[in-house]
Amino acid sequence: MVVDPEPASASGRNRPQPPQVTHREVADVLRTRIRSGVLRPGQRMPTQAVLAEEFGVERGAVREALRILQAERLLTNMSKGSPATVASDLGLDRAPTGPEVPPQPTMVALGPRVTGAFAAPHVSIDALCLTSVSLTLAMGEPLRRIHEGRMEPAKVDVRILLPSRNIDLAFPAPVDRSDSERLQRRWLAQRNAQGQVLRHNLLALRSTHGIDVRVTFRALPFTPPVKLYLLNGAEALFAYYTLVRREAEVDHEPLEMYDAEGTRSMLFAFERGVGLRDTTFVEQSCLWFNALWETISSELVLTD
Repeated sequence: MVVDPEPASASGRNRPQPPQVTHREVADVLRTRIRSGVLRPGQRMPTQAVLAEEFGVERGAVREALRILQAERLLTNMSKGSPATVASDLGLDRAPTGPEVPPQPTMVALGPRVTGAFAAPHVSIDALCLTSVSLTLAMGEPLRRIHEGRMEPAKVDVRILLPSRNIDLAFPAPVDRSDSERLQRRWLAQRNAQGQVLRHNLLALRSTHGIDVRVTFRALPFTPPVKLYLLNGAEALFAYYTLVRREAEVDHEPLEMYDAEGTRSMLFAFERGVGLRDTTFVEQSCLWFNALWETISSELVLTD
């Protein structure tokens, strides 16, 4: 898909250009393409000139990005005369690189990894969570880059598992059980509102950029004690919902509850192809999600 350049203003001056992409951002996108199989083992990389044009950066930034990937043993045969080659051995028996980074809060870690996932032509994101707040926020950056013409996926598939409205939630739960109904109403309103925003923002890409987008929700008959994000079948991001006692205002009145701050949950990252343990975790997470999706989950309609 070709993106038309920004029109010039009446004075003939071009509109301000988007911020310069850094060499680390270029490395992040290329790393995701390699690990997701978009760039295959033994395949020649695009030339530095092609990559510089694609990302809107100088060749020096491309060279720095390629050096990072070479240091991670993802690229070989780097020379001045020809493009680098994706490593034939991507390190199944080596210590992992990405997952060696310490776990970070969801709102710190999720956004960059979702953005990286959007570098693939076919973006696939599966999520199991209490609400879709974190995922909705994490979508902001890749959507911005698509609208700026810096990313061009052809297809986006998003599947989300959320608790059913017909169950008694394990959490958030009021300390005084007599407050259960108003707390349930508050959670349901948040679940529906965030889901509707996420769906609207993604489906808008159909009309604005001609991207094939599908967003599907299904309901679980239980409260998930963990959150899980699967990106392009290549990454599994996992976090525990840890409960704390806190006070919040619900229907203009204070309410003591047991709740989990999902955006602050520490996110652990596992990547396919960087070690047997991590590869197996990703594979089993995909199997687990698909089993829930195809068996005990039910249709979810985001209504009030």
